[in-house]
Amino acid sequence: MPRPRFLVINDHTEASRIAEVLERLRHGDLVAVVTDAGLPGVSDPGERLVRAAVAEGHPVSAVPGPSAALAALVMSGLPTGRFCFEGFLPRSGSGRAERLAELAGERRTMVLYEAPHRLARTLDDLARHLGGDRTVVIGRELTKLHEELWRGTLAEAAARAAASEPRGEHTLVIAGAPAPPTATADDVEAALRRALAAGHERKEAVRLVAGALGLPRRVVYDAALALRTGTS
Repeated sequence: MPRPRFLVINDHTEASRIAEVLERLRHGDLVAVVTDAGLPGVSDPGERLVRAAVAEGHPVSAVPGPSAALAALVMSGLPTGRFCFEGFLPRSGSGRAERLAELAGERRTMVLYEAPHRLARTLDDLARHLGGDRTVVIGRELTKLHEELWRGTLAEAAARAAASEPRGEHTLVIAGAPAPPTATADDVEAALRRALAAGHERKEAVRLVAGALGLPRRVVYDAALALRTGTS
């Protein structure tokens, strides 16, 4: 039996390795993507490789294994019937601000990943945008030897992370937003004015306000048109 060949596929090499892996598949070789922790392809290298293999018609299968996201979710005690996986938040800029604004109104349980050196800042941002009293469960080094689980509020978690340097990879499970009270026309108009004053284009303001208030975009869009024409 020929000795198996090992290739390193990470964020820096995945794209350049795809052609080599596809060539092996064309010759009938079996290729396995493995990792020393976690699940390849989920906020980790592997997604582009799988996509390329599927595009060429090669069969792809998976062997169920440890997943920090699902492990944290089922241990959190928070609702699991509907949840969303957000992976890593954008590190900076408008993309981060927009994602945090979207999560503020997310009704489903949310699962995020974060690196130790960015944990304190991310928890502080989440507390400010989602509310410091929102419940969060934080898993550290899940499915590994030094696994830990912590429960509390986002405000408590932010203070804890700021007080001592976190170590290891972290998984955050955050309770979804409570059902918002029915927004009035005045509420919609005020929220639109704030979004527009913050520099958002009308389309983006409509999307943000609809998500924050739990309203159909059409309703908020009509309010935005009325605001523009001065009929509100």
